[in-house]
Amino acid sequence: MDPQKMVINALAALYHGTNDAMRADADRWLQDFQHTIDAWQVADSLLHDPNSSIETLIFCSQTLRSKVQRDFEELPGEAFGGLRDSLYTLLKRLNKGPPKVRTQICIAIAALAVHVSVEDWGGGGVVNWLSVEMKSQPELVPSFLELLTVLPQEANSHRIAARPERRRQFEKELVSFSEVALSLLTACWDFDELKEQVLDGFASWLRFCHGISAATLAGHPLVVGALSSLNSDQLLEAAVNVTSELIHYTVSKNSADISSQLPLIHVLVPRVMALKDQLKDQSKDEEDVKAIARLFADLGDSYVDLIATGSDEALLIVQALLEVTSHPEFDIFSMTYNFWHNLQVILTRRDSYMSYGSEVSMETEKNRRLQIFYGLYEMLVSLVCSKVEFPDNYSGFSEEDLKDFKHARYALSDVLLDATEVIGGISALKILFMKLVEAVRNCEQNSRWQPCEAVLFCMQAIAKSVPSQENELLPQVFNLIPNLPLQQQQLHQTACATIGAYSKWIDTSQLNILPPLVDVLTKGMGSSEETAAAAAVAFKYICEDCRRKFVGSLDGLFHIYHIAISGEGGYKVSADDSMHLVEALSVLIMELPPEHARKALELICMPAINPLQAIVNQGPEALQQLPARQLIIHIDRLACIFRNVQLPEIVADAVHTFWPLFKAIFDSRAWDMRTMESLCRSCKYAVRTCGRYMVRTIAAMLEEIQALYQQHKQSCFLYLSSEVIKIFGSDPSCADYLRNLIEKLFGHTVKLLVSIQDFTARPDIADDCFLLASRCIRYCPDLFVPSAIFPMLMRCSMIGITIQHKEASKSILSFLSDVVDLANSSEGQKYISIINDVILPRGAILTRILIASLTGALPSSRLEDVSYVLLSLTRTYGIKVIEWAKESVSLIPPAAVTEAECTSFLSALSKAASGSSISHLIDTLEELSDVCRRNRTVQEIVQGALRPLDWNLTTVA
Repeated sequence: MDPQKMVINALAALYHGTNDAMRADADRWLQDFQHTIDAWQVADSLLHDPNSSIETLIFCSQTLRSKVQRDFEELPGEAFGGLRDSLYTLLKRLNKGPPKVRTQICIAIAALAVHVSVEDWGGGGVVNWLSVEMKSQPELVPSFLELLTVLPQEANSHRIAARPERRRQFEKELVSFSEVALSLLTACWDFDELKEQVLDGFASWLRFCHGISAATLAGHPLVVGALSSLNSDQLLEAAVNVTSELIHYTVSKNSADISSQLPLIHVLVPRVMALKDQLKDQSKDEEDVKAIARLFADLGDSYVDLIATGSDEALLIVQALLEVTSHPEFDIFSMTYNFWHNLQVILTRRDSYMSYGSEVSMETEKNRRLQIFYGLYEMLVSLVCSKVEFPDNYSGFSEEDLKDFKHARYALSDVLLDATEVIGGISALKILFMKLVEAVRNCEQNSRWQPCEAVLFCMQAIAKSVPSQENELLPQVFNLIPNLPLQQQQLHQTACATIGAYSKWIDTSQLNILPPLVDVLTKGMGSSEETAAAAAVAFKYICEDCRRKFVGSLDGLFHIYHIAISGEGGYKVSADDSMHLVEALSVLIMELPPEHARKALELICMPAINPLQAIVNQGPEALQQLPARQLIIHIDRLACIFRNVQLPEIVADAVHTFWPLFKAIFDSRAWDMRTMESLCRSCKYAVRTCGRYMVRTIAAMLEEIQALYQQHKQSCFLYLSSEVIKIFGSDPSCADYLRNLIEKLFGHTVKLLVSIQDFTARPDIADDCFLLASRCIRYCPDLFVPSAIFPMLMRCSMIGITIQHKEASKSILSFLSDVVDLANSSEGQKYISIINDVILPRGAILTRILIASLTGALPSSRLEDVSYVLLSLTRTYGIKVIEWAKESVSLIPPAAVTEAECTSFLSALSKAASGSSISHLIDTLEELSDVCRRNRTVQEIVQGALRPLDWNLTTVA
């Protein structure tokens, strides 16, 4: 069938078909078609066909745009002229056609201009060509204006498969024509129907080019027109975009110092400030208010350094920004967050005052500024407090609305912290305390709990800024909390969180306020799941910071703990949140004398050990059939205990006692990944806490996991082994155990990972295997490097370098760099001959795989990791790596990578080998990566030449 007919039929099936399977097939076919060489001719023909449907025009314009961007190199050199003329004809035809289609054609022409030099384009380049056409065909100006707007937007687009050098060249060409572009826009300004397009084009060129002086721009007709249009309802959005770009223009990195920008700043600021009253204009459209608010936010963000000096003009801007912050809409008031933060940083950091010379002068200026802005930040505290209130209708919020509201509250708490940095924790607390007193009084009269909750939320946010010796306001606050209407769950939840936030202050307080606060927390655990979660977290903080005050109250706390864990007594603490109670009691145990600590550790472990023991006592069959969750919930609590009870000897004795239970679970559930991960995590924390005190149990543990790993291939056995290696790797008494562990674990793993397909199928095994290998290099190189497993693992790592799994890839690359770095270190000199014997015969292949990884075999996000391995290799083996790299890049056809690009890469590698800065190498590697990934065809050519997956078919001595 004719390809054009096939496209039309596929589009009809996609847009008008009723069969979902056929629509999906049509969509797939159309996507595949866009990558074919035929797509050029078919898309072009259908676009010129006056009978084509809107769906056909949209699809074909997108296809042609994509082909020009990505696949221009598919065309023969002589095809350029015909393609340009065809696109130009389409642009003229579509002057009043579908806007979506016209935009795609404009982008295609812009992409074509990126690919082709000024000389090849002819007529002095695309902008001059456009200038001639606009003057000769004024009726087509709308299309030409859109193209003029698109050109600077596409200049740096990485969607266009141009070489980096050509992209930089095009940018310079476009900058050199910026005056021509602005003159074209200026010529169109007199036509009312074109004004919005002109403003869009002006904003686009301002964003791209920063070479025009501020003095010139200050009086430029386009600037005057844009600022005048701020009072036009029709042109406001476009005018705001231009004004915003002008503001950014004055502070861009390409601009000279701020003083040279003052002519333009003095024009911009009064015009923006004149819009201040419109922020409160109730008749104004919300989108217009949002646009104006954005201008004030841009003004504040851009000129924050000038504003921080505290001039009268600066304070007017801050007052306007305070009004933006007071707006009821989150999308509007949140625009000012960056400003308040950046201003706070400038006002409070020492670096801001270095130019004042002496410490006395610096401190004097800092105090002057803080005094100026003090009142404004006080107002900000009050403003934030009113904005975090739950609305009266919050109970009708959807789950998504409630999530958004809470997100907004937490964002506002950051603003509150910025204000507190300026005025101090005590001053902020005083403001909030007065609001709390008022809120409590009103609550008694009208039962509105929201203001009380809002103030407590704010007090919680500033807790770290309030000094622990504060003894005037906080005692009153914490005497008030138990008497609040805590039957309201949200208020109770925030009260619990506030108690937890001030745990350090509660510890230093001489008042007997802990019992009523503990009562608030205890009741909170029976209120709702959210309140119980807040109470459990607060218990953790209180126990951590007030542990000495709790030593005599352990019986009561253990009672609370047992009720919460058992689920009895009406507590609503979830399994996850119960971990906070486990942590809370774990830290208290460390305050007890050793014998009491042993007993307490037993008490805290029993609610987890007893159910596990009961399950094990039912026999292996029952243990195997149990859902994983019923085991994990208890094992995770033990992990939490082992992690937090930092009493190595006592925990080690407990683990030794529990080992038969653990072994029974290992033996019966080794097939179950979730249970094994939980149990290995528990053992890992035990090893980390106990260290050498675990020596009685470690041999049995290692014997167990290495046997089970060979049978069940669970990756968690590898990461548990990593922790063992870290703790015991340098212990001579454990050398035999560890040597056997290394041989068994790695010996089995290399049999599992014999092809890249095996790596892809088992990324968790690959990840944990090479994490373990890196640990061996760091903690027991004497056992690992001389072993027979070392060369086998090196070979295995080379097979797996190109795995797409992020963590596994990083682990393999880290292992390789660790090996090479060891060879290049003073500690590794004794292993140098072994490492050389492993790397040198494989060096050429390893280098080729690394270059293939840089140029497309791995995602570009892995570039830094691959680069580091290549750099380490280069620093260690110098000229050999240069030779290997030269051999590799010589395989790539010149159509994909030019000789000059190869030479640049090899030169940067050579300089890195001689010890020069690595930044040049990184830049060169990024450029080579960009060149080789510029489109799918080139990437396939490069990978086909380097063949990174074929190396293991080659015999290596």
